[in-house]
This record gives sequence, structure tokens and C-alpha cells, in this order.
Amino acid sequence: MDYGKFKYESAVKARESRKNQTQTVVKEIKLRPKIDPHDYGTKRGHVERFLKAGDKVKVTIMFRGREQSRPELGRRLLERLASDVEELGFVEALPKQDGRNMIMVIGPHKKKSETKAHPAATKPVPSPRPEAADEGSQPADETAEAVETVGQATAVSETA
Repeated sequence: MDYGKFKYESAVKARESRKNQTQTVVKEIKLRPKIDPHDYGTKRGHVERFLKAGDKVKVTIMFRGREQSRPELGRRLLERLASDVEELGFVEALPKQDGRNMIMVIGPHKKKSETKAHPAATKPVPSPRPEAADEGSQPADETAEAVETVGQATAVSETA
């Protein structure tokens, strides 16, 4: 077998295998135990967006001072977040205390390659000209008349 042909075929195989791969991205959201309801909603929205995109989310709760003596507050917050986004993802790593932080990892139900293959928010783009769809059905003389009237209107506006 020709060595050049062998190298070319192996390069083609490597290229094809890279095409089907997706890198796992872990996004991180940081919270505090005492969080305002609006701020919690904003953070939850970020987590939902990351999960819809097919990324894993690492949720970190940072404890300060006296908050470290009440880790159950952080655990309750993480469980609430997990129940709020359970239709988009599942808990990969249960809440675990790590020094001053409590960490939980949520993974998406769909893989990243599936979300790229079937984007949910694709809408057909309408034509910028509404008459573009009807041009084939109009007779040629009506189209010419429309062009003439537009030309006359611009000529009148230029003289005024």
C-alpha cells in the first residue's frame, strides 16, 4: 500500500471522527444563601439557558461568616433550584460541602449535539418585500404599471 494514500485516509478518518464530537462545557453559577427572589429568578433563567444549550451547570453557593454554620439553607436553595429546572436537566452531583462553598452539578437531558441538530427557536424568515411572494402570479403589464406610478411619485416629490 502507498504510504501517502495511507496518511491521507487516516487524516480523512480523523476529520470525520472530529465532526461527530462535541466538547462538554461546564458553566458555573454562583449564589449566596440569602438571595432576593428576583435575583434567584435571574440566576434560574441563566441555568435554564445553559441547559437548553446542552451545557452542564455547576451551581456554587458561597457561605460567609455566620452563614457557614447553616449549611441547610444552602442545601434547601440548591434543591429548590434542581426542582425548578427538572424538566430541562437532572442532578449529576448531589449538593456537597467543600470548605466555604456548597457545590451541585446539573446536566442537561439532551446532549449538546442534539440541541444543535434540532434548534427549537428556528422560525422561517419572512421576505423583506411583501410582494416578493406574489410576483409570479401578477401579469407583467400590472408590474410595469406599478413601477411607472412609483417613478411618477418620485418625480413629483423631487420637483416640489
